[in-house]
Amino acid sequence: MDPIPALRRRPDALLLDFGGVVFQTRKLPEGRDAVALHLRETLLRAGHDVPAAELRLSLDAGLAALKDWKNAAGRRRTPRELTHREIWTDFLASDLPDPVRETLAGSAGPLLADMSTLLSEHRLRPGVRDLLHAARTLGVRVGIVSNAHSGRAHRSLLREAGLEDQVGVQVYSDEVGIRKPHPEMIALAARALGTVPEHCWYVGDTQDRDVVAGRRAGAAAVVLTRHHHTDTPPYPVRESADAVFDTPEGLVDPLWRSVPEQPADPVPAQARPAGEAGSGETGAAGEEGPVRVVRPRAHGAPAVRRDPGPGEPGALLLDQGGVIAVSNATPDVQRDFAASLARRLERVGYATTTEDMLALVRAGRDRYRAWKNDHDQDGPLPEITPREFWHDMVGRDLPERVRAFLYAESARLTLEYADSKSLARMRGGVREVLEHCAERGIPVAVVSNTVCGRAVRDELDRFGIAHLIGAHVYSDELGHRKPDPATVRSALTALDADPARTWFVGDKPWRDTAAARRAGVGTAVIVRGGSASDEQIDAAVAGDDPLLRPDHVIDEMGDLLRLWTGAPVPLAT
Repeated sequence: MDPIPALRRRPDALLLDFGGVVFQTRKLPEGRDAVALHLRETLLRAGHDVPAAELRLSLDAGLAALKDWKNAAGRRRTPRELTHREIWTDFLASDLPDPVRETLAGSAGPLLADMSTLLSEHRLRPGVRDLLHAARTLGVRVGIVSNAHSGRAHRSLLREAGLEDQVGVQVYSDEVGIRKPHPEMIALAARALGTVPEHCWYVGDTQDRDVVAGRRAGAAAVVLTRHHHTDTPPYPVRESADAVFDTPEGLVDPLWRSVPEQPADPVPAQARPAGEAGSGETGAAGEEGPVRVVRPRAHGAPAVRRDPGPGEPGALLLDQGGVIAVSNATPDVQRDFAASLARRLERVGYATTTEDMLALVRAGRDRYRAWKNDHDQDGPLPEITPREFWHDMVGRDLPERVRAFLYAESARLTLEYADSKSLARMRGGVREVLEHCAERGIPVAVVSNTVCGRAVRDELDRFGIAHLIGAHVYSDELGHRKPDPATVRSALTALDADPARTWFVGDKPWRDTAAARRAGVGTAVIVRGGSASDEQIDAAVAGDDPLLRPDHVIDEMGDLLRLWTGAPVPLAT
């Protein structure tokens, strides 16, 4: 058989869509009911008792509207992706009460990751392993380019399938902020792999998003593997694919037969591993079985609303670093992270060393610290995004291809970076305070400036206290950082809390107390032993600025219980 013209020249890189190419999906019959129950459990921890049936109705309406939005976005030239918060506030929970909607928006990312596996079963498509083996043998780099509401879930599925190390870069729309058919999705992946779209094959499963994106980007070849909607686009599409296969299995032989830029003998059929001349994976579609995923867990009892005692708060807001946990630097783990980053860059063709990467990460950290010190001010205060941190601060002086890799992988790198910086331990008294709040029906929220809210959630889970937290507000997810009062107001809305009866506990007067005061919180507390020195705390207590002056200063978190019961503790004067 003569090769398809567009597939004769071997590509520098093979760019694959996720759903419909690497994985096939099947909607689970009880999936939406499972999501509704999961949402109910999440809301109960914040004190909101919403029937699962009501949540299911909102979910159905939101998913229908979201599908319409995605189809409409496919007609735009350069569509942006919705943020995780927008998906909840504008679609999935838009008809629910403000406190309910804000609680769900505060956990938007993890909830969308949970939904991905609750709604659908994922199985590797026939030929995927053979295709990746052929690419590796021929020296063709591989990238993932996918529209996704949860790149986190996609990365987990790829890792569970044992394919993560065979992919050089993963570009997901929710992580990079744009969505196909925006051609930059493909161009970004190509740059990260050290090439250009004109030297890439792009493989998708939809005409309106994938074929159009490939053509706009100028890909050398645009290929479709049939999936649910390949042959039934939502509207007529002018562009067409260079080749259409029923499964990725059909692309294996053309890749083996492709001729490199500098002509060389194609790999002879007898040199290929058994089954790699287009036979695909062993067995029929889906025979390998679904990829194992970890289902979300229900934690603990709900925060049932009661009337707190006369000295107790109506709601409690806690900072994380310095309040819930204190940390010690872990330089060996930082070095391991730098080594891992160097290996991944080498996989996409950029030679570097552990020492070089460690120096770059530390330089980026120092730039971020300087940025934070310059941004403790009045008025709206944005948080930088993971993409800005890695592309602009860590990668500032690197070649653009490396910066493209850092940009595309920024969500994953931020989690690994956050985990490598330090080892956290929970402060004494935290569990007792949270359990007291749960018993008394006092809802609790965490309000934290952080480069990675996901790492904070993982930490709370590791401490065994995640089930005692009703709402989460993290600066990287909200887009604002303390002392901007938007952070505290988000938590107050989520907990449906009266600001005057709310207590906020932080460790930095210039950020935590200031944010609480600006949001109208009735009682501000500073705990010693965090980031602020005793001298800085004492200066705030004795100073003339009421915005920075806390109502109470405590030595340990357990002192809160004594404050609430009337026992003597250090008070601000």
